[in-house]
Amino acid sequence: MKIYSFLFLLLLFGSCQTGESQSSSPAVTIAVPSPIPEDTFIDPIGQTIQTRFLPPTGFTRSTSPENSYEAYLQNLPLHPHGAKVHYYNGQEKYNDVYEAVINIDVGKRDLQQCADAIMRLRAEHLYAQQDYENIHFNFVSGDRIDYDKWRKGYRVKVSGNKVSWVKSAEASNDYKSFRKYMNIIFSYAGTLSLAKELNPVSMENIQVGDVFIQGGSPGHAVVVVDVVENKETSERRFLLAQSYMPAQEIHVLKNMSNADGSPWYSNLSEGDVGTPEWGFRVEDLKRF
Repeated sequence: MKIYSFLFLLLLFGSCQTGESQSSSPAVTIAVPSPIPEDTFIDPIGQTIQTRFLPPTGFTRSTSPENSYEAYLQNLPLHPHGAKVHYYNGQEKYNDVYEAVINIDVGKRDLQQCADAIMRLRAEHLYAQQDYENIHFNFVSGDRIDYDKWRKGYRVKVSGNKVSWVKSAEASNDYKSFRKYMNIIFSYAGTLSLAKELNPVSMENIQVGDVFIQGGSPGHAVVVVDVVENKETSERRFLLAQSYMPAQEIHVLKNMSNADGSPWYSNLSEGDVGTPEWGFRVEDLKRF
């Protein structure tokens, strides 16, 4: 926690007079931040992931290419330090397993759960880049649902296990229509389908945007939102974010295994990566 010392200065103003003598002004309080201790991992005034979370001693954060998915995740806006996670219905999350809350809406329906939140982040980035052709996800049925087709006015029709497209709307790529597309994805996709779409990657090469995922009913998935590296040892440490059940605001997780309170996880974990609400194996790491 950044410590603030307060310096009280009495400021004397001798200029901008209008003919009436004014010998002094009221005392003004100026907050002077003191240096952040080396063992501190949180800067409470930081407004994004990379400004809120400080690298551990000996680790540095690489600069991600501008407009990349990695840079998008590292610069996700955060609610003020100490904010609480809320479910889609406005109720507060019952357990404290997080260090920060990402400032992105969860919607008003119980849809944007774990894998959904990851697909939302991926799609939001591509949408902002107008890279519409790369916005696509598979339903659990295996059917690929492309936003590029949706924006041309086609809509998905689901009948039992059969999925088809029907031209029933005007062509549009406005944001409201995009969000309707994402709600359809949330309704018919999940960890089972997303796990099959992603490609395995080794812990040694973990990077921002990678996903720990176990497909199932239920399964779970978390996304890597930041990575720092120790150049001397090649160890990488990373931050994880999730949504969960029921649908809730996306949040950056604590690491309950660290006695020093650090939220950073290490790629030197052997066999498993234990998050507060789910246990993953290193083999569960995948990439878009």
